[in-house]
Amino acid sequence: MTIEKKVENGNVTLMVSGRLDTTTAPELEKALDSGLDGTKELVFDMTGLEYISSAGLRVILKAQKAMNAQGSMKLTGVNDTIMEVFDITGFLDILTIE
Repeated sequence: MTIEKKVENGNVTLMVSGRLDTTTAPELEKALDSGLDGTKELVFDMTGLEYISSAGLRVILKAQKAMNAQGSMKLTGVNDTIMEVFDITGFLDILTIE
């Protein structure tokens, strides 16, 4: 998995590609833990994301909870495979996906 981070005017965009699983989820969690202070909007660009496991879902949920307290969060570029995971797990009800 690769993570590219872009910060602009209090907004953070994380471009996540590859596999977000048990092995790589801690890397994303670390990037989020060190970079959300003062963030108004968090955007996950998932255009290059191929797979997400329950560990990845946990990190996304944690980020959503943090952003509920200080701003907003949305996901972009979600492919059909990842969208199906969000649908089956009920995440479609709690995430903003564009």
